[in-house]
Amino acid sequence: MAATVTKPSLPVAPVRRAPAGLARDLRAVRIVCHRELLRWIKDRRRLAAGLFQPLLWLFVLGTGLARAVDIGADGVDFRTFLFPGVLATSVMFTAVFSGVSVVWDREFGFLREMLVAPIRRASILAGKCLGGAIVSTAQAAVILALAGLAGVPYDPVLFAELLAILFFAALVITGFGLLLGARVANIQSVMPLMQVVVTPMMFLSGSLYPTAGLPAWLSVATKLNPVTYAVIPMRDAVLGAVGAARPALTWNGWVVPIGLQLLVLAAVGLVTFAVAVRRFSRTD
Repeated sequence: MAATVTKPSLPVAPVRRAPAGLARDLRAVRIVCHRELLRWIKDRRRLAAGLFQPLLWLFVLGTGLARAVDIGADGVDFRTFLFPGVLATSVMFTAVFSGVSVVWDREFGFLREMLVAPIRRASILAGKCLGGAIVSTAQAAVILALAGLAGVPYDPVLFAELLAILFFAALVITGFGLLLGARVANIQSVMPLMQVVVTPMMFLSGSLYPTAGLPAWLSVATKLNPVTYAVIPMRDAVLGAVGAARPALTWNGWVVPIGLQLLVLAAVGLVTFAVAVRRFSRTD
């Protein structure tokens, strides 16, 4: 009779259940955010492109238009005026791409794996927003280090204020990118959508030129653009630091306080995030 061969028993890997409730949601936010940071660090081309374009606007466009554009502030270099807009634009493009990257996650099946996990879908989107905001702000911080070349003083209080507004704006814009990504069917549609939606947001925010004296219809479009409510507070801080006249955003002749502008930006962000969560909640 043949001897019976007994197979060695394999050790059973311990399985730890995810914590329930708020702790589980916060853990999901942290993991998704960490993944976004790893993707950004490993993508060197994205890093280089995200830094090259703002520098091109600041030092090439800013130098070329310095004598042609009247910013309404005597003694202030056009690059100083342009600097907050370049920061905002840099954050806008990086944050939108971070949000729209959900299209790639869908194409490669990773999004489905996240959506079937026993966590709230709002936690997934919150992690994407937080990761996109950190990436965008870190990239803008590199440009902020060159502030002296644009005539902006190295004031720690000013820098802290600018970084806070940039991070806040990045959260809002990443949520907007998630909403766009929820409506994009495939990767091929991403770039045309960016050109149609994001590029007008850049030009209608007043980031690259003064908004005073614009035609009525263009002035209304500028005030409806949420990016405007990030550009104006930063420009107010920068021009105030160099002792120049600060720009004013008005609604029908009424000067809108900076605090209210940031509240408008927050309201847009909350509405956009809520709509994005609802849209992804319907995704199978």
